[in-house]
Amino acid sequence: MLTGKQKRYLRSQANSLKPVFQVGKTGVNANMADQISEALERRELVKVSVLQNCPEDKNTAAEKLADRSGSYVVQVIGHTIVLYKESDEHKQIVLPKSNG
Repeated sequence: MLTGKQKRYLRSQANSLKPVFQVGKTGVNANMADQISEALERRELVKVSVLQNCPEDKNTAAEKLADRSGSYVVQVIGHTIVLYKESDEHKQIVLPKSNG
């Protein structure tokens, strides 16, 4: 679980990122979750854009993507979802320590 401090740090890191994936009229599916999971392994932090024609609520879509990719929802703002998952092989982001 991410602490508030860690989420703030990740939001600042995600600020300059462009959305890599789009959730459209088909909603969240297994193929998309697999692709996002692979992208998270390489990048650790990914932005996903939720299009207007998506049948699911953006928060529901965020939770589904996080569950299926094994990641954390850092932020849902506007129609953009930010996901984080620590990489096994390509670790780049060092999270601040949580001080209880």
